[in-house]
This record gives sequence, C-alpha cells and structure tokens, in this order.
Amino acid sequence: MRTVDGRQWANREDLIEHSGYSRATLGALWRDRETNSHPPARTIGGVMHWDLEEWTGWFAKHCERPRDLSKVDRKGDPDEMLPPSGQASVLGVDRARITQYKKKPPPGWPEPIHTEQLAKSVREYRTRRQLWEFADNPAGGLGTKGGRPGRSKRTKSEGAGPDPRIQLAAEALAALPGCKAGEVASVLAERHGSSVDTWKRIITEARKMQPDPRVQLAKDTLASMQGRTVAEVASVLAQRHGWAVKTWEQIIADIRRVQQR
Repeated sequence: MRTVDGRQWANREDLIEHSGYSRATLGALWRDRETNSHPPARTIGGVMHWDLEEWTGWFAKHCERPRDLSKVDRKGDPDEMLPPSGQASVLGVDRARITQYKKKPPPGWPEPIHTEQLAKSVREYRTRRQLWEFADNPAGGLGTKGGRPGRSKRTKSEGAGPDPRIQLAAEALAALPGCKAGEVASVLAERHGSSVDTWKRIITEARKMQPDPRVQLAKDTLASMQGRTVAEVASVLAQRHGWAVKTWEQIIADIRRVQQR
C-alpha cells in the first residue's frame, strides 16, 4: 500500500487482500472497465495502483445488483467433480441453463476440471468449489444477464495452423504436475502475456489433447492394489497426490466404464 498526498493507493495484491476476491475476478473487473466504470489506475513504481477509497466505494456499488444466491447449495465436498446435472443442482438452476452456459458462457463461468468423451458430445465436470466461486463472483456469476459470446476463433494474423499457445500450456502442465489449472494459468500469463482466463481456456484445450495424468496414476494404483475396494484405492490416491477421495472415486469409475466397453 502506498500513501500519496495523504491518500492510500493499493496495487492488485492489496485489493485481493482488501476485498477477499481472487486475482482472476479483480482482473475481469479491470478488463471490463469500459462498461462497469471501474476507477482508473495510477502507475507508482512501475506498478498499477488504485485510489483505495475510490475503489472501495465503486466496488460496493458494483456488488449491489440483483443476485439470487438463496438457491445455491453450499453443502458437500468442495473438490468433488460434478456432471452437468449436479452443477445445476448446486446452483439451483434448471439443467438447461448449464447446457446454455456450455454454448455461451457468462463472465466467470469456470473451465471444466475434467471432461468425458461421449458418443456425440463431451461431458464437462466442475467442482463445487468452482460453482460456489462462480455464484459469488461480482464480475459475473448468477447476477449476470445473458452470456458472453462463445470462444472466438483465431484471427487471420494468428495463422491457420495450430495455436502455439496450446503447446506452451502442455509444457507448463508437464512441468507443474501438482498445480491446479488456475495456478498454471497465472504462471503462463506472467511469462507470455494475455489474461489468466485466456490461459485457463488454452489449458483446457491442451488437456483435451493429452490424457489426464491422474488417470494413469489411478490405473497404476488399481493394478498394485488388486482386490481392494474403490474407496480404499481412492483414499490412498488422495493421500499420495491430493484431491478429494470422491474425485479419485469418480476417476476410477470412468476408467472402469471404459474398460467394460
């Protein structure tokens, strides 16, 4: 925090601590400043700062908009991966809303943590934690009307070949196996520019092109623990590699469905 002429100026880290919201959320608010009247920034020491009093007043008004959060289900394992029907149940919306979000996602709609290839489509899984953050997101969430346009196609200037950023994302995922998508996206944004949300979408594409490393971990553990129950195997995986037991149970169930085909 800096003090200039008796006024406090906060950088992005200060605002994160002050508001309790994530870097991605505050970044989205700044990105949409032309439409949401976000206060202007002042560069101090080569870093953007905002007048804390002015920003706090603006932020309070920005959050004062219709939001129906009464139907959001706050119970359950925050890291459990849910299919579309489960996502709708957590948010208290119709299943069709989740289908609409897939085609035309609103601001703040999280990228899937896991995808399952079906005969004619892809089923997307998200965690309760992602859904709760989306519902509470002041930059979008359940208070947003409509959705943003679907993911835009690359421009001619970017070329017609494969997006080179996908390879960068794949390399970062391999180098940071224990990190979540948002953490990897933050690293990529700092290294190569573009927003964290943009890199999250690219990471999703990169993951579609390579197997989920957790699947192989689960297969190896299943092979070494033959005769043990799914719950026991999932518990061992959770202790060794993190993620919730129910998340590993879901991955094991997906493996067995594929093996039974």
